[in-house]
Amino acid sequence: MANIAFFGTSEFAVPALKALHSAGHQITVITVPDQPVGRKKVMTAPPVKLAALELDLPVHQPPSLKDDVFFEIFKFLSPIFGVAVAYGNILPKRYLDIPQKGFLNIHPSLLPKYRGPTPIQTAIFNGDIETGITVMQLDAEVDHGPILLQLAMSIDPDETYPELHDRLANEGGQMLLTAIENRDTLESEEQEHHHATFTKIFTREDGRIDWSKPTQQIFNQIRALNPEPGTWTMWNDKILNIKKAKLENGILQPVIVQLEGKNEASFKDFLSGYPDFKISDLK
Repeated sequence: MANIAFFGTSEFAVPALKALHSAGHQITVITVPDQPVGRKKVMTAPPVKLAALELDLPVHQPPSLKDDVFFEIFKFLSPIFGVAVAYGNILPKRYLDIPQKGFLNIHPSLLPKYRGPTPIQTAIFNGDIETGITVMQLDAEVDHGPILLQLAMSIDPDETYPELHDRLANEGGQMLLTAIENRDTLESEEQEHHHATFTKIFTREDGRIDWSKPTQQIFNQIRALNPEPGTWTMWNDKILNIKKAKLENGILQPVIVQLEGKNEASFKDFLSGYPDFKISDLK
């Protein structure tokens, strides 16, 4: 049983936390502070905090890792391993030096391909048929450390970002557990840094559909960018969000849409309310 400091924030990190807990490891969770969410700015706990509380694990939420007070707390924890999974902040080098066996990280791509913040969305957006999971040792550069484990996984032709996200998160959690429990016998391998490619954060403008592009490319865009930042077009001078679509025999068909100022609806129900709708009118 290892003493583990687990840095994580988003839903992607939850399966890894649960896998380590189920295996009996002693875990202290470090996550970001609660954040205001929605129009009413309701203070909301990050998913990892909620999971940690359900598992009765201790939780720290430092406002900044530059805080010397929390760094002293971290040193006092004396972790054997540090783990960083979708934490959302870069760990200062002084943190990396504390755990006896270093920091491990899960990255949802076949590194060095798709370093950066959006590897899952980018793989779908680009129409890739394969992605994967990398468990690596963290170093001072982003997604740069030596590889401990790597697994290639296929991307289904209709798979959406949420579906692939969950599949990779679950597999990554099990791989992280394997890496921790076999760390002394695993050999690390340096990444081929000259082959590195990088991802970006997608913006709302990236979600605007250009109907002159091939239907497969538009379908990939819709699969990749929902629910955030979303994909959209203009119809009758209003924004029409296309949240889900299907592609059959080269024909793209919206499945779930939401017209500006209206509730989300199936495309069938939308057509019932707007019988004059024509795909050719989309801009």
